[in-house]
Amino acid sequence: MIIKNNICLQIARLTLFCLVLQFFNSCTTSDKGYVFKYSNEQPETAIRSQSMLFFKERLEKESDGKIKVDLFFSGVLGNERELMDLVSTGALQGTRGGFFNDVNPKFNLLTLPFLVSNWDEASNLVNSSLMKTINAGSRTNGFHVPATGISQGFRAHTNNKKPILTPRDFKGLKMRVPMQEVFIQTARAFGANPQELAAIDIYQALQTGVIDGQDNPPSNIWDFKMYEVSKYLTVTNYATGPDPFIVNLKWYNTLPPELKIIFDRVAKEAIAKSDQMNREKESEYLNMLSKHLKINYISGKDLIPFQDAVKPVYNYFINKGMFTMAEIKEAQKIAKQKN
Repeated sequence: MIIKNNICLQIARLTLFCLVLQFFNSCTTSDKGYVFKYSNEQPETAIRSQSMLFFKERLEKESDGKIKVDLFFSGVLGNERELMDLVSTGALQGTRGGFFNDVNPKFNLLTLPFLVSNWDEASNLVNSSLMKTINAGSRTNGFHVPATGISQGFRAHTNNKKPILTPRDFKGLKMRVPMQEVFIQTARAFGANPQELAAIDIYQALQTGVIDGQDNPPSNIWDFKMYEVSKYLTVTNYATGPDPFIVNLKWYNTLPPELKIIFDRVAKEAIAKSDQMNREKESEYLNMLSKHLKINYISGKDLIPFQDAVKPVYNYFINKGMFTMAEIKEAQKIAKQKN
């Protein structure tokens, strides 16, 4: 029955994707100016979505209505994989989410486990000249990235089987991971059995036992109500990731220079607002989750086994040629700089 339901779900998504593609290809401009159609998988109440509501209000005002912004939340146009494909084709003009590897594989540098240890370090990195270079590299693949933020904060693990206090506790657990190789390799390094699933499918998979657990920022765990179908949460701050504002380059290049300047400035403001809100609310989300889940905070010397376990992940990507040890050390040096 689960397999049948999943097949039906995939058929429905494919049908929706085709309808969206057909519809959006015919309406990228309006009589009054330009139309920027944007979508993300999170619900409207999520911080990412709230920052995009800010973007819409500010951009429409500062462009004097020359750019109209249409927003679609809660995965109504598809999951993150499908949204990324829509932006790639130009049927959708913008998104934010986990498929930044399509935009520039160098974004994966920011997802390496324990690359940074706190918000200050992550902020230093996403606001650095190195980040600007990675953003600019996205043009090679047909995208414009005016700004990159921190992807909703630091990731935490939930599961239904047992508290995770050491990497040994991951052994045998079927853990959902994002459809990104760095998280797959990290889960394997911890000793888990990684299962790739879209975020909107996690709840049902936990509910039905298809997976034993998953990892996400506390905001996603709350917004997608994963706490309703989980028992334990482990906080190691093992990883964060980039949150690039992904824009179809061909559409962006239709804007006159003065509107490009406005668009980029407002995009930077929206990303900064998103980071600020996520940072301020992370502890609030954890406090709310504590009323539903047993939380274990891992820190100090107890983190060392986790840090040691994921060292092979660095070598895996270095050997693959995605980035060099010099680039990793440069990123770590930038992150630890004192402002």
